[in-house]
Amino acid sequence: MKTRAWLLLALAATTAVPAIVLTQRSEYPITVVARGKGPYTFPDGYQTPWDRIEIMVTEKLSPNLFVLHGSEGLDPAHPDGSGGRALALFGSDGVLMVDSENRQVGEKTLKAIRSFTNAPIKVLVNSHIHSDHTGANAFFAQQGAVIFSQDNLRNEMLHPPLRANGQPGPAAEMAGVPTAVYAYDPSAPGRPAVTLTMNGETVDFIPMMPSHTAGDTIVRFRTANVIYIEDFYRNFGYPFADQANGGSVSGMLDAIDLIQKIAGADTTLVPGHGTLVKKGDLAPYRAMLVDILAKVKTLRAQGKSLTEVLAANLTAPYDRTILGDTQQSKDRFITEAFDEVKDFPPVVDGKRTMPRRP
Repeated sequence: MKTRAWLLLALAATTAVPAIVLTQRSEYPITVVARGKGPYTFPDGYQTPWDRIEIMVTEKLSPNLFVLHGSEGLDPAHPDGSGGRALALFGSDGVLMVDSENRQVGEKTLKAIRSFTNAPIKVLVNSHIHSDHTGANAFFAQQGAVIFSQDNLRNEMLHPPLRANGQPGPAAEMAGVPTAVYAYDPSAPGRPAVTLTMNGETVDFIPMMPSHTAGDTIVRFRTANVIYIEDFYRNFGYPFADQANGGSVSGMLDAIDLIQKIAGADTTLVPGHGTLVKKGDLAPYRAMLVDILAKVKTLRAQGKSLTEVLAANLTAPYDRTILGDTQQSKDRFITEAFDEVKDFPPVVDGKRTMPRRP
């Protein structure tokens, strides 16, 4: 396959890389714009005012690795900061991006990048399928970026799962579909599929087991001692396992366990949403996942319906410490656990055929 040959010859070294523990420079990370905390409310019928959203440098992770994120309080899907975090590594070798933000703010994202570098956009890697991370793919492909992703993400993009109403999802914008793809190897979790050397950094694209989705990738910056861990961990709102796109709560547990192995105590972990964390911060999140799964499994074994399980208010012990804990966020999490503990459909081509509900 031409793409794979190009990967091997031009950019990638697909060799095993062990856990790397580095000492982070004391001045980094630097928070430039703090994430919003809420609470946030939006009236019925509210539409995101994309023209009012700004894309800003919100964190500096090293002298040449910056985080780009959107305004708070305007995007009801992500009120703490519109869209998902995007990263830009820049220098004389060009710009490497992690995720592209929403389609509607592609030009604003590029403008933010141009505020600190005029280098050409060379590489874009997608952490997962969701439009707040891949929406501007086509725009950045037009700027010259080669788009990398796990093969399951490409499959999800080309053949989206059915919507809740049974209708097919929107067709992919072909210019934004990744062309440089790689696969997760279950026999070697944590092994990079692609390693690039750019701008004084060594960057590993590490495909993940089905967790937030079936096409997840984390991105490690060895010199900066940073790992972008995308959305299987979040500290704004309750966990989201996108089961239709192959995710699972148990897979997110596996992802957390892998991060615990490959991250050092000083490694900065960058979630797609919420605040920056260290690996020690993952323990209470993991404990919550285990607790909720066990409680839901017990109730379902007793013959409780989804309505009854939702009414049990299983998240109550965590509500005081979870920012953005809307009823929708809670119910989605509990429903995912309910669907997972019994008769859970398998992943096929990056997707699961989940039960339809009114």
